[in-house]
Amino acid sequence: MVANDGTSAVRRTPVLEEVYSGAPSRLNDEAEKTYSRMLSNKTLAKTETRKTGLRLPPDTTLEDFQRAISDLQSKVGAEHVQVNDKPLDDGWYLDHPKTHDCHHIIDQEALVASAVVYPGSTADVQTIVRWANITGYPIYPISLGRNLGYGGAAPRVPGSIVIDLGRRMHKIIDIDADNASCVVEPGVTYFRLYEEIQKRGLPLWIDTPDLGGGSLLGNAIDRGVGYTPYGDHWANHCGMEVVLPNGELLRTGMGALPGPNGKDNPTWQSFQHAYGPSVDGIFSQSNFGIVVSMGFWLMPEVSNQSYCFTFPNEDDFEQIVDAIRPLAQQRILGNIPQLRHVVQELAVTGRRKSDFHSGSAPMTLKEIRAAASKLPLGDCSWVFYGTQYGPPEAIAQQLDVIKAAFSKIPGSRFFLPKDVPDDHYLHSRAKVCAGTPVLRELDWLNWMPNGGHLSFSPIAPTKGSDARIIHDIITKAYSRHGYDRFSTLCVAGREMHYIAEIVYDRGDPDAKLRAVKCMREMIAECAEYGFGEYRTHLLFQDQVARTYSWGDQALMRFNETLKDSLDPNGILAPGRNGIWPKKYRGKGWELGPEDIDMKVIGPKIK
Repeated sequence: MVANDGTSAVRRTPVLEEVYSGAPSRLNDEAEKTYSRMLSNKTLAKTETRKTGLRLPPDTTLEDFQRAISDLQSKVGAEHVQVNDKPLDDGWYLDHPKTHDCHHIIDQEALVASAVVYPGSTADVQTIVRWANITGYPIYPISLGRNLGYGGAAPRVPGSIVIDLGRRMHKIIDIDADNASCVVEPGVTYFRLYEEIQKRGLPLWIDTPDLGGGSLLGNAIDRGVGYTPYGDHWANHCGMEVVLPNGELLRTGMGALPGPNGKDNPTWQSFQHAYGPSVDGIFSQSNFGIVVSMGFWLMPEVSNQSYCFTFPNEDDFEQIVDAIRPLAQQRILGNIPQLRHVVQELAVTGRRKSDFHSGSAPMTLKEIRAAASKLPLGDCSWVFYGTQYGPPEAIAQQLDVIKAAFSKIPGSRFFLPKDVPDDHYLHSRAKVCAGTPVLRELDWLNWMPNGGHLSFSPIAPTKGSDARIIHDIITKAYSRHGYDRFSTLCVAGREMHYIAEIVYDRGDPDAKLRAVKCMREMIAECAEYGFGEYRTHLLFQDQVARTYSWGDQALMRFNETLKDSLDPNGILAPGRNGIWPKKYRGKGWELGPEDIDMKVIGPKIK
């Protein structure tokens, strides 16, 4: 088999037993098939020749950069610092770049690192930070760079030095079976921790997002979510070790109190706070420090039952949300469930849009329903995926209550895993909701050639009327710009994450431009109704941050005060999450609603 760029399509995918960031060997066949499907739908060349060459940090010369890099190499080892002057390779999920956004929504070279450094210890991170304060070069830490749909490994300021924490800092520092907790470094993936727990035979679960290759630490810092009762990853962290922008080391929570005989405090992973202000929060979704280790609570193993409901009509949407709210508030629903539009039932099969539809326009609802009617769940508009936990008799009682609530929506249908084929998505959700990380969610990227995705993720109250406002804004925006709407709602008792994916062809400049316009419009329109994103792609972080404008931007002014105090030289991830240090602020780096083509990132040269 030969790929479109002339290279062999047969390739061994990274295996966890050999590479810290790989997939476990139990998933190797699935990974190979996923990779083969991606290659068969790829028209872009494997690597792109650089048009502009090495992108230097702002306000420096090649000679000064080379001198500074040589100095850094002398401090952490020449083999651990790589200048990024090679052709760019987007790779794929299990073998992704650390130099740029592999799901680039603008030109591939627009957000690119000048170099990547691989620290092997906390002391190395401190050394790199102190070096950056001397050179003034911006540094951009990543855990793994698998923040796909939100910017990946790309630095916000082109030419920054990316600090890849995961490559050499991927130790599971501790697993405390009695306390049901662990401490990990940035490079520990959900796959890695799961396999280690299984190896030790411990009755513990991890909480994993849809894909298992991400960093526990990185996902929690970005306030990502999973699907067990421990699905709020930030809420279930406990204790951090942080390198501050001046190179000093800080421990949060009970770790600030020394333990006996020079050991760690035995309560560090048991209680989240210390005495005085709780400072952990300033290190989530910020650029105030580099988290080099983090504690997490793990869920004790428990009996469980996954299931799904289907609902026939598009307009059932509001009634479904209103039915979920009391079930979630009363803790009858066992986990953080998903409500997915049926178009995702088509896409998650790994098939292409062209299998169901001719032309580039969005699929019509009629086409979607006709195609869905041939799938195991049949003709429907919405699919609810849930899981219950506890003794079998308790699960049976819970399901009776849930069935009664959803039966009020005419035409709803109930399915257990035994009711669908072994390759149906319900089985994948059952694994995720029981703490087993998977790869299945990659399949819907095959919807388009060279599939990339961009995530729009606003928060709404769990009320049908509020959800409808967001839903209508998103539906109209997708229609205006020619995209199929991939809607997934993660619904809790009082709020819901409405996650809408734009799946686009990375080889189509017009499709990418339309995606940017769509995002800019949705951010602005949702904000007008008081609905803001909880997380966003780095190119939209300025716009989103400034929608939180109550009190004449009081929150942003507070964040800027913290930034200037902690990072007076402005070296640590300038611009991340819309927070700019004084060195960059107001000098043309911010991107707003009017920035669509973004051919130039940074001050415009007059």
